[in-house]
Amino acid sequence: MKIFQLLFCFLLMNIVAPAHVFAMHIMEGFLPKEYALGWLIVTLPFILYGSSKISKTIRDYPERKMLLGLAGAFIFVLSALKIPSITGSCSHPTGVGLSAILFGPSISTVLSGIVLVFQALLLAHGGITTWGANTFSMGIAGSFTAWILFTVSRKVGLSDKVAVFLAAAVGDWTTYMVTAGQLAMAFPDTTTGFIGSYLKFLGVFALTQIPLAVSEGFLSVIVYNMLQSYDKQGLISLWPHKEGDPKI
Repeated sequence: MKIFQLLFCFLLMNIVAPAHVFAMHIMEGFLPKEYALGWLIVTLPFILYGSSKISKTIRDYPERKMLLGLAGAFIFVLSALKIPSITGSCSHPTGVGLSAILFGPSISTVLSGIVLVFQALLLAHGGITTWGANTFSMGIAGSFTAWILFTVSRKVGLSDKVAVFLAAAVGDWTTYMVTAGQLAMAFPDTTTGFIGSYLKFLGVFALTQIPLAVSEGFLSVIVYNMLQSYDKQGLISLWPHKEGDPKI
């Protein structure tokens, strides 16, 4: 399938790309304990609710299992693609926009959380202690922003292509903006406080993250169009037959 060929190409690019200690995922042990615990507490209710939504989806629509796996693989491959930044850090796409469009933000949050565990354990990308913060920025903030924007875009009459592009790109930008905020809260500037620190962290990601988000938007449109084609051929079930568009 062409979709899996695209994902393989992105995975190959990640394997040959140089690794860096800093990335848009907050690395292991970087956050103070109280902040790490706080973000974990905030994130867990979303994970629990999203897990129940996954169970319900699999029970009611077993034909969507393959699509669920594809959405998770899309997040894994794109968010593992670490692009070096001139700041000495690296940026990456997130992939959560597409999963939020297909399954809603709650399920997308869980998929992101699962991906972040595997990346922390297998790729040293992110961390276990910072899992709550990383899942909040990418899984919750990114997914809900993408889903809301996709839903609103369709309601105001924009085409699916434009809606998918906006959802994926803005969902990516939202993730890095929230990550910058998390870091600024934990490490405020000694003279300018939160705002000064926030602007500095934004600058770390901005130069590479903006074009990456645009690229993710275009890639998400390509994959979404392929999925629509496969849905028409009866190879996959793009939307639930009873519920229509994805819910929260």
